Amino acid sequence: MKTQKLIIEWLNNYSQNSNLTTFVVGVSGGVDSALVSTLCAETGIKTIVVSMPIHQHKSELDRAHKHIKWLKDKYNNVSSMEVNLSHVYDTFEMMFADNENKLALANSRARLRMTTLYQIAQTNEGLVVGTGNKVEDFGVGFFTKYGDGGVDISPIADLMKSEVRASAIDLGVISDIIKAKPTDGLWGDDRTDEDQLGATYDELEWAMNYTEGMLNDFSCTDKQEKVLKIYNRLNKQNKHKMIPIPVFIKNNNI
Repeated sequence: MKTQKLIIEWLNNYSQNSNLTTFVVGVSGGVDSALVSTLCAETGIKTIVVSMPIHQHKSELDRAHKHIKWLKDKYNNVSSMEVNLSHVYDTFEMMFADNENKLALANSRARLRMTTLYQIAQTNEGLVVGTGNKVEDFGVGFFTKYGDGGVDISPIADLMKSEVRASAIDLGVISDIIKAKPTDGLWGDDRTDEDQLGATYDELEWAMNYTEGMLNDFSCTDKQEKVLKIYNRLNKQNKHKMIPIPVFIKNNNI
């Protein structure tokens, strides 16, 4: 429980130093958002958890509802909101009816959710709390720029997926959520993160540790070689999400 206690203390300190009195967390039915919302609840600070379905797969929405109920039953500082963004998304999609880039439209779901979280946060003197883990945020860049990547603080961005699961178990998060296959919830179907990435989080976690020299054994199986290629390709392709925005510095160019 040491890591969880340190994160809870960090959240408390950040809230006090920022003079903002509320945590706002989008809850998807996945283990990352379940852990983050529970850590926020553990601080005793006002925590608003928000479900934002956009033609959501029923299983995801059911898990989100179960987790929200569990939180509210356990913590008296937790309240919830459900903002159904399906109609907003449909209207937005109609404006780009001739656009064949399905990924761009999928990412627009995440950006609509980000806008919603900031509306709620600003209304409640709050901070939008990120739910990305280390592999997503700093390994393969599996998040939407200015979508779920648009947050104020990131309490689990230095935790591997395996550490997220272990912490969620320690805090008593519902087992259905811990066992569920990870999904970004941007497509309105049952495709998983593994379907999109081509590898599991455990495999990508290994690749990240391998690439950063954290492993003693540097021999690879054929399968691991394939995972390394996937990891390196995604890391390079999504690097623009993981580094500061390029800024022209006039004194360096005169």
